[in-house]
Amino acid sequence: MSEIIQLSVVMPCLNEAETLALCIRKALKSITAAGIPGEVVIADNGSTDDSREIAVREGARVVPVMEKGYGNALRGGISGAHGKWLIMADADDSYDFSNLTPFIAKLGEGYDLVIGCRLPSGGGTVMPGAMPWKHRWIGNPVLTFIGRLLFRCPAHDFHCGLRGFTKEAYGRMELRTTGMEFASEMVIKSTLKGLRIAEVPTTLHPDGRSRPPHLRSWRDGWRHLRFMLLFSPRWLFLIPGLVLGLSGLASLSFLTSGQMIFGGAVLDVGTMMVSSMGLLVGFQLVQFGVFTRVFAEHEGLLPPNTRLRRMLEVFTLEWGVFLGLIMSLLGAVGFGLAFLDWQQAGFCGLSYSDNLRRIIPACTLVVMGVQLLFGSFFIGVLELKTVK
Repeated sequence: MSEIIQLSVVMPCLNEAETLALCIRKALKSITAAGIPGEVVIADNGSTDDSREIAVREGARVVPVMEKGYGNALRGGISGAHGKWLIMADADDSYDFSNLTPFIAKLGEGYDLVIGCRLPSGGGTVMPGAMPWKHRWIGNPVLTFIGRLLFRCPAHDFHCGLRGFTKEAYGRMELRTTGMEFASEMVIKSTLKGLRIAEVPTTLHPDGRSRPPHLRSWRDGWRHLRFMLLFSPRWLFLIPGLVLGLSGLASLSFLTSGQMIFGGAVLDVGTMMVSSMGLLVGFQLVQFGVFTRVFAEHEGLLPPNTRLRRMLEVFTLEWGVFLGLIMSLLGAVGFGLAFLDWQQAGFCGLSYSDNLRRIIPACTLVVMGVQLLFGSFFIGVLELKTVK
């Protein structure tokens, strides 16, 4: 059977008896209109109503999925589907399964992932009552903007649940998540792996269920945002770290030679301490960015970054240890000079400002040296080759 099926329409299902039959009929109508061999697969995630019986009666094939979660349900349904092309959407009748032609056409043109767009920015339409205002005007636009910014994804509606993809492309995505993040991971992985992505306008209708949806706005919105940030160590760690670290370095360098006066404001050793803090925190964030990227690449969560690979080939563990020791040694020299000043003063009190002007940079160098030294060892651990 797997050799003759061209299209599989996959619907995750958890107690969808009210709308399931209508969705299956519409999907089968689209398959017939397309003139291609197809099937409807219901990925049942433990329904306790009549959903399974309804699916079988309407001509769909039921794939039981024991592991709970939206991502698990879809993963099980996709795994059990026989089609070369797959189209997925919820079984709540909010998406029009009777009009899948644009998705089928784009898949036929060779696109790997075809995403529906419900928002006007991508030509879509949201019918009255189909989407809560906080989703329409805050959640979806904000999360989509962040997704486009972080990953340069072409989609105007990052979380539209109606989407099509090829079985081959799905395998290349190597999706790992089990919950609502599954939808975000699919778009992110497709973008990072350079898959061909198309977007088609679609209409979102009010769902036909009498019960509240499974979606929890703030909880699931945070889960999507958290997932996007974790998949973008550049924006989560590297860029904030560089901004904070370079600002702290510039300020600390200027103040080492003496206080600075701007109008009536005097910047002195207090500002040096804050600058030192900014430099140290920024340096640590940059290291976190490198750690996260190396780990994500090693685990197959992110594709290899060519520039990072080249940098690590040059900046080896040994170089990191060497530079860390040099920085710590320079800091120790600073402490030694401060000690000599104290000795020359007969171990009596020194000028508060002059004393700290030596000690603050010395402390900063020692701490950064230690961070670099042990951070280099940590990268070495992450880079160890293991048998999987």
